[in-house]
Amino acid sequence: MGLFAGHQGRGPSLRAGACAALALMVLAPLLSGSVLADAAGPSEPPSNDKCLGCHNDPTLKDDAGHPLTITAAVFTGSAHRRLGCVDCHKDALSVRHPREDLGSVAPETCAGCHQEDMDALKASVHAVRGVSPKTCTGCHGDPHAVLDSRNPNNSMSAVNQVRNCGQCHKDMMEGYLSSGHAHALLVDGVVGAPACTDCHGRGHDIQSPTVGSAKTSHARIPETCGGCHVGILSQWRDSAHGALWMHGGTNGPVCTTCHQAHAIKPPQSVAMRQAFPGDCGGCHSAYYKTFRDTLHGKATMLGEPAAAMCSDCHTAHQNLPAADPRSSVNPARLASTCGKCHRGQVTASFLTFDPHADPTNPNRNPYLHWVWLLMTVLLLGVFGFFGLHDLLWLQRTLVGKLRGEYRQVQPASGRYVRRFTTTQISVHVTVVVSFLVLAATGLPLKYASARWAPGLMALWGGPHSAGILHRIAAVVTFGYFGFHVLTALYQMIVRHERGYLWGPRSMVPQPSDVRDFIANIGYFLYLRPHPRFDRWTYWEKFDYLAVFWGVAIIGFTGLMLWFPGFFARFLPGWTLNAAYIAHSDEALLATGFIFLFHYFHTHLRPETFPMDTVIFTGRMSLERFEKERPLEYQRLVAANRLDSVLTSAPTRTGLLRAYVFGAVAVAIGVALAVGIFVALLGTLSR
Repeated sequence: MGLFAGHQGRGPSLRAGACAALALMVLAPLLSGSVLADAAGPSEPPSNDKCLGCHNDPTLKDDAGHPLTITAAVFTGSAHRRLGCVDCHKDALSVRHPREDLGSVAPETCAGCHQEDMDALKASVHAVRGVSPKTCTGCHGDPHAVLDSRNPNNSMSAVNQVRNCGQCHKDMMEGYLSSGHAHALLVDGVVGAPACTDCHGRGHDIQSPTVGSAKTSHARIPETCGGCHVGILSQWRDSAHGALWMHGGTNGPVCTTCHQAHAIKPPQSVAMRQAFPGDCGGCHSAYYKTFRDTLHGKATMLGEPAAAMCSDCHTAHQNLPAADPRSSVNPARLASTCGKCHRGQVTASFLTFDPHADPTNPNRNPYLHWVWLLMTVLLLGVFGFFGLHDLLWLQRTLVGKLRGEYRQVQPASGRYVRRFTTTQISVHVTVVVSFLVLAATGLPLKYASARWAPGLMALWGGPHSAGILHRIAAVVTFGYFGFHVLTALYQMIVRHERGYLWGPRSMVPQPSDVRDFIANIGYFLYLRPHPRFDRWTYWEKFDYLAVFWGVAIIGFTGLMLWFPGFFARFLPGWTLNAAYIAHSDEALLATGFIFLFHYFHTHLRPETFPMDTVIFTGRMSLERFEKERPLEYQRLVAANRLDSVLTSAPTRTGLLRAYVFGAVAVAIGVALAVGIFVALLGTLSR
């Protein structure tokens, strides 16, 4: 009883302790297992199936809304399909996932399998410029979907490189997409066509072109390109350019110097043929200048594919000094080289033509220099003389207008004088049309470097089409010139008409023209009254005789350029160079004179502005005839022959045709004159 009585007093505490001890014995194994599990992790890593069980959900996203979907079909088709998820996501072994984020995969993880590539990347231009190895996905894409490198759908396959590399290298990729390489790869489907890594390296060890070991460096680019262009590399090694490179020269041209690095186009294309002379001129500046000023050079600038340029004569890759017997421009091989274009025309005399003529250099060819000097003096003399003459005329007539000296003569009598016959009008219209065609097709060739020249040449369909139109207009010119000369001879010889070579009807300059000129200058300077003119004024005679001079010089030299082989049979080759200078400068003289001075003399001077229709209608009012040609008027009255030259007034239709045709002709001429002026300013500024 006592015993029990004693225990009874401590009963509650004993019972609590007993219960705690019992609970500890029961739960201790469980608690210890849990703690050990937390310390040591799971006994087995989770399988890929377990990971994909969650990540196969297409709606799975993280808290930021980024997709976390990894479909089984995609992963099992990837290059990493044999890896376990935990091989890369090692944090999955030590954190409670998905409650805790696994974090990003460290670069060292990729290096576990791709150590060689990672080492190469660390030493590449990408790493040097701050692109660290952790950006593998920037090029290779999602590692769960990355495909085997041999798979054409791989993100770094030849086709897909264009998109991936272009994300950063946009300018380079724009050039590449316009290249022949890209066309072969992306359009023609040539599997072996070069993509980025074919030229720049495997992709991980890409170096800057300034690094000597880079595949695209000056020292290695020929061999890189030669990996595909084996035959061209062999030729180039044997050239003067290749010799510079092989001896370690850094200034000599290599593939990318001429063909560019990315925007490589077929060398036969018009764009490349236009660009090559400028590329060659980067080193051969003196030769480029002389080439640019020749017919070959100007036609090339305007996109004529048949025009000879540097590589046509010197070859594209095996260019050698002319003294080398193997050179295409060696005297012994020159006939074969020139004969590629001038078939059947090459003679010993023809070969003395200078394709790089410099007429400004008297030491190169004194004869050519004198021709150039003569034409230059003629140009400056004519433009200077008539420029001053017409400026004086302009200021005098403007003052006269303000003073009221030039009141418009009204045809009060309604009577008109016949100034030109229908035949003469037709010939003049033919002259106008053919001359405008000659000018509009020839000036863009003369000023090929002017901004407006390519557009105007394109309007004719290119240099070849323009050349055909130019020759047709030349034939028309020979036609009207011959017709006029034969008509005059017929009138003098067969019909025995007098006055063609002397007298008031003659276009031959006479002492009276000198007196009229002096009197007119005195009038311009406010020293004399307005002179009294006869049928033809001194400036009209100059305009007329300029056609004779121009057709003779331009026509003969034009024929020499049209048929160089024929003329080279009995003339030295340098005369073809001289013919080009004379033809070009005389054409400038003719067009400049007509569009500036002749237009002013007839249409644009204040007395007749905006249009003198007499040459198109053949009729002049009697009142105007009496005022402007008083000597002829008095002579006709004295001889009682005035009625023989009177005619009816021009019809409204005839006047409308005259104004429309004249306005179009004047507008075209003025536009071309402005083009000449702009081109001359551009030439002087170079």
